[in-house]
Amino acid sequence: MTRVMLDTSGYSAFARGQEQIKGALQEADEIWVSPVVLGELHAGFWRGTRRAENERDLARFLSSPRVAVADVVEETAVRYAEILAFLRDAGTPVPTNDIWIAAGAMEHGLRLVTTDAHYRKIPQVVLDYYHPVR
Repeated sequence: MTRVMLDTSGYSAFARGQEQIKGALQEADEIWVSPVVLGELHAGFWRGTRRAENERDLARFLSSPRVAVADVVEETAVRYAEILAFLRDAGTPVPTNDIWIAAGAMEHGLRLVTTDAHYRKIPQVVLDYYHPVR
């Protein structure tokens, strides 16, 4: 069974039709999304010119029976702290929201689907990294 967590860059690449991301999601039995990703997406939609269309597309995506939104709970916070401490000790900063996303993937044992290379600094998550296509 293939279970993945989709980060914001991964969803954006999927929405733009990037074939590698589309293929990864088509093969997945379960697709999880962090509420942090939803917040980042909605913030981007508010700034864009296609807000209503993007919100409809996201709602359609989230309505799939294979897609679930992960809860952020105390265990997520503990994983966040573990990853943050590791990154600080290593001197390798990663954006805070991405640490929360990685913590959720780590907590649920999910492969993280992304086009953001900085996740490679986080050995606590299994990564499906795809080069961004612009």
